[in-house]
Amino acid sequence: MSLKGRQIWEENFKTLSFALALMFVVIGIGTIGYMQLNIEYSLIDALYMTVITISTVGFKEVHDLTDNGKLFTILLILTSFGIFGYIVSAVTRFILDGVFRRNLKDYRVARKIEKLSNHVIVCGFGRNGRQASLELLEHGEVVVVVDSKESSIDQIQMIPELLFILGDATLEEVLTLANISKAKALITAIPDDAANVYVCLTARELSPGIRIISRSSKMQSDNKLKRAGANNVIMPDLLGGRQMAKLVAQPDVIEFLDKILLQSIKGVNLMEVSCSKLAACFVGRSILELNVRNVSGANIIGLKDDEGNYIYNPSPHIILDQRFQLFVLGDAPQLKRLNELLNTGK
Repeated sequence: MSLKGRQIWEENFKTLSFALALMFVVIGIGTIGYMQLNIEYSLIDALYMTVITISTVGFKEVHDLTDNGKLFTILLILTSFGIFGYIVSAVTRFILDGVFRRNLKDYRVARKIEKLSNHVIVCGFGRNGRQASLELLEHGEVVVVVDSKESSIDQIQMIPELLFILGDATLEEVLTLANISKAKALITAIPDDAANVYVCLTARELSPGIRIISRSSKMQSDNKLKRAGANNVIMPDLLGGRQMAKLVAQPDVIEFLDKILLQSIKGVNLMEVSCSKLAACFVGRSILELNVRNVSGANIIGLKDDEGNYIYNPSPHIILDQRFQLFVLGDAPQLKRLNELLNTGK
């Protein structure tokens, strides 16, 4: 939902609420007035007279009016005619123009976003942003896309799993609508490096602990984006050039890695597995004692230790620690079995 759309919704809701409140006030005044000016009018009679008067339907009076009653009726018609006509025209416009349905849909999306936590925000739905969003969905992540173009929102709406906000991601209020305080990561894939810098600055200020990954088009923007708060900076053009060069020098290696990293989550994948819930029986034991290959079928090909160092092809004699992150190669059932082994020891 866009910030402007939300403001329009709130303004329309306030306008209709105010008009309806005025109508009820007029009905109340009319009912009391008829009862006071015409003693023979009961509460139902007075209410009926008020409704047929302000709606100008022209039904016959329940009882003959006194002169004061006639003057009161004239005043009531003049007072209520504009209010009643405004309500009818506003409701009709909402229904015929689809404003109500569109705003209601945006409003529901905004309510869903407000309830999210541990989600990922993707700023920009160009080629990089779209691919990142689809990949995240495939990995089971909840994704909120922020884009300032109506055409991009139309494309996003074709993917039902994606939530969206139409707005400028550099603005605090837009990222706040995306519930950034409860998000676990933000990817800014806007083609303009300056805009990405502003997004990083704003996101880091609103959520100091969030992981920020930014796209960069120019080499000189790398350090600026990191100073602005980005944890990682990706240069698609640079990566593409390196990929093409390596396909010449090491074609089979690159194709093998691409098969692992770029295929569906349902196939064999290289995944990160946390040791934070390591079973007590494995604390202080070695990788060899896990017996990972025989029990789960997966392979540990690397790890990140408690000091942030990356160890490739780790020795089986390395002692496990709950602060380790393991890099494991395997398919979905194998990785699930490994997680069970690490968490339960069985």
